[in-house]
Amino acid sequence: MDSGKRTILKAIVWNLLGLATMALVGFLATGSVAQGGGIALANTLVGLVCYVVYERLWSRITWGRHV
Repeated sequence: MDSGKRTILKAIVWNLLGLATMALVGFLATGSVAQGGGIALANTLVGLVCYVVYERLWSRITWGRHV
């Protein structure tokens, strides 16, 4: 099982990649850096929380693991 710190670091790195991608998509969709960035930031914060919860829940499930 991953430690809590490892899960959080993985989530942060993944969400930084998502933030950059979503900022670009938001900018292309709105034509505004501020609006695109706001959309990306909101998406990233929600995604970060969901990812950490998801990973911690799966870390408790032993199905499919080889010990």
